[in-house]
Amino acid sequence: MKIRLDIFEGPLDLLLYLIKKSHLNVYDIPITNVVDQYIQFLDLMKLLDINLASEYLVMAATLISIKSKMLLPRLETEDGEEEVDPRDELVQKLLEYEKFKDAADFLKEKERERLKYITRPQNTQMPKEVYIEASIFDLISAFKSALKDVPREIFFEIIKDEYTVEEKIHSIVHMLLKGKKIALDELFAQARSKIEIVVTFLAILELIKLREIVAVQENLFDSIIIARRESLMSEVNG
Repeated sequence: MKIRLDIFEGPLDLLLYLIKKSHLNVYDIPITNVVDQYIQFLDLMKLLDINLASEYLVMAATLISIKSKMLLPRLETEDGEEEVDPRDELVQKLLEYEKFKDAADFLKEKERERLKYITRPQNTQMPKEVYIEASIFDLISAFKSALKDVPREIFFEIIKDEYTVEEKIHSIVHMLLKGKKIALDELFAQARSKIEIVVTFLAILELIKLREIVAVQENLFDSIIIARRESLMSEVNG
């Protein structure tokens, strides 16, 4: 099953995600760590058979090139100045991209605030929970953690292929109908094998693509909650 999603923002978005998640300084990127994490993400996408745009691979080549240049001694130019830092061009692209991303997020937040003025009047009650939508990279990061937590011996067990994405979709929807929300790590913890974790993750991606469910967090990089889109919207709007 090949997954094609419209929720990928691009390689710069992935880089910003990795930098912010690790609390790194964008002006002084530890390129070796970022390259390793970036390649791990690409490997996971390939494992899941997610269709990768060529620009992700171009960025991988760029990062590896920068990494190799950083390993070489810094030479001086004829003017007696050091050579340009090989990360400079990438840093400028990231800063420019972040500026436009922040502007888009600001406009999106203004839209949400504006929508509050046209919702139905609400009864006085406890404040509603506020969520932010998890990115595809948050989901892949959670999937990566789930695979890491699987006992090593399970990777070598011969397990009958008894799970399909369609069946897992039905199972997840059924669980959400019984309860409003489910923690993503709880879903992964219920899996009995590596293949079931993979199938569960593919089912979640497909349900998000079909706009049946939404993956949300209370704060950036928090644990992820899965809920039916219709149920969460009605909860937020009262």
